[in-house]
Amino acid sequence: MTFLELAEEVLRQAKYPLDYKQMWESAKNLGLDKKVGSEGKTPEITMQALIYVNMRDKSDSKFCIVSKRPTKFWLKVRKNELIGKESELEQKIQESQEKEIKSKEKGFCEGDLHPLLVNFVANDERFNLYCKTINANTSKNTNKGLNEWIHPDIVGIHFPFEDFDKNTLDLLQNLSNPSYKIYSFELKKFINNANLKECYFQAVSNSSWANEGYLVAYEIKDDDEVQNELARLNASFGIGVIELKSDEIKFEAKSKELDIDTLDMLIRKNKDFKEFITNVNKDIQTNDPERIAKAKYDKILGDELEKYLKSKNINKEE
Repeated sequence: MTFLELAEEVLRQAKYPLDYKQMWESAKNLGLDKKVGSEGKTPEITMQALIYVNMRDKSDSKFCIVSKRPTKFWLKVRKNELIGKESELEQKIQESQEKEIKSKEKGFCEGDLHPLLVNFVANDERFNLYCKTINANTSKNTNKGLNEWIHPDIVGIHFPFEDFDKNTLDLLQNLSNPSYKIYSFELKKFINNANLKECYFQAVSNSSWANEGYLVAYEIKDDDEVQNELARLNASFGIGVIELKSDEIKFEAKSKELDIDTLDMLIRKNKDFKEFITNVNKDIQTNDPERIAKAKYDKILGDELEKYLKSKNINKEE
């Protein structure tokens, strides 16, 4: 059996259009995956690619696309079955996306990911940051829903002490052109089509004040529509995107000047953020990497990270 024959058989038995991952899961449930005999690590992606090529090159292709974001495949001979069921199909797509999010929310919690991000941005040459977790509950405004759109999850500072000679740093300071950069991060467990825009615009809302703001997810759905939409939003709003599972910066943030008004508001509202800025000011005045008050920032686990991941049942290989 070829991949295209497998795809056709799966869609022939399906009740509704399916995306490529759902098609492969159905194939496994039907025992069809064993008939293909593929030894590749990502047979579902191979199948998807072959369907696209078949639709592009064959005018008599048996396949068609009935929805995007996510892309859902169907058979042309069954297309009439969908007439009058558009709202039902849309509901099924929404339910499928929400079910995917819920399945990813099992196990570890969002807060468990903080040490992963702290470790990543401390060791990645693009960042080299000292970070602090911001607890929205320490804010003077106790409206939890509102705080989620005001306060970032984690903030970080890059000290340029090791980037330049001390005399260069002194000159930059005297010229009022310091090279310190403050970063802001909004953290999520999983991103797909269903929650992408809400997650991204939450990051826009609570991280645009910083020199660089990032939306960080442990896992981002490996889907062309998701990646293309993130690329579009990044180009429009400048918030970068990081995936922790792959330790990858998907899209870099656009660097800009600090929004002083918002920064001042966060200092006045949130005790954690005020402490962070206070410690940053003290460490800048030392002008010495050996005198940074590391204990005032979130701990960088280093060699302890693997043990921590096991304790939280976070398996980056899955």
